[in-house]
Amino acid sequence: MTKKQVFGHKNPDTDTVASAMAAAYLLNQAYGEEAQAMAQGEPNAETKFALDHFGLDALPIATAADTDEVVLVDHNEAGQSIDNFADVTVAGVYDHHKLDFKSNAPLWFTNKPLGSVSTILYYEFQNENVEIPTALAGMMASAIISDTLLLKSPTTTKQDQPALEALAKIAGIDDINAYGLELLKAGTDLSSRSAKDLIDGDAKSFEMGGNTIRIGQVNTVDVDDVFARRDEIEAAMNDEIAQDGYDTFILVVTNILDSDSDILVLGDNQDKVAKAFDIELKDGRGSLPGVVSRKKQVVPPLTEAF
Repeated sequence: MTKKQVFGHKNPDTDTVASAMAAAYLLNQAYGEEAQAMAQGEPNAETKFALDHFGLDALPIATAADTDEVVLVDHNEAGQSIDNFADVTVAGVYDHHKLDFKSNAPLWFTNKPLGSVSTILYYEFQNENVEIPTALAGMMASAIISDTLLLKSPTTTKQDQPALEALAKIAGIDDINAYGLELLKAGTDLSSRSAKDLIDGDAKSFEMGGNTIRIGQVNTVDVDDVFARRDEIEAAMNDEIAQDGYDTFILVVTNILDSDSDILVLGDNQDKVAKAFDIELKDGRGSLPGVVSRKKQVVPPLTEAF
């Protein structure tokens, strides 16, 4: 039997960690595969809250696979994946993002526009008639809460709520809203995080019109708390632009209580970014009312503009 490692994207979030755990368990239980869940970095504060709440250890960390075959969760783009992506065989994918994937061989590929990959995997468990362990159900419920902002994000679908309710019941979460607010607020304590941590904690790179666009996102309960640190945040963003060759760096600062965002844009293409959202950038900053989802509300208009 060939051992497989299951990897989420770089800068792992709660859905990445939970879906790696869930996919590895499903592959083992339903298909008899020897699979190991991995992470490409330390868990963020929100994910650590969920892991501690359900008594789970963080996943082993690696940025390259030491197996010949891997399964990807919560991403399908090489730029967001493991360092030796070109040297391994992707045996399967569970994702809910736009497609940017090529393969020389057939593979299992499940991509659905649901609120989180953990929602997708919940229904995969149901299809295979595999019971979900209590702690794993708690992590998957946490992932749905995180990715859909307690079912308030525009990425939320009609499949997410029943999946969340079923997983919460298995996990022993009596009050989803109360637990969900605790979880989300755990991820918004930014006081102890460096500027580099803030811009990299939930950041992804995209190729758009021949440009490399870096998009980071920070969740908070007060946007002004983040912009009070603007000087050090800008310095960190400019350092990464210089070191990593990004053409444009966009930081999305999202108020999870009001469901609004402000953006800070550094580097080239500020005109294209302003056009994408039909806004005026003042000294690189602009307001995006009602915008909370990078996947659905930020990346698509940028892709069109570029």
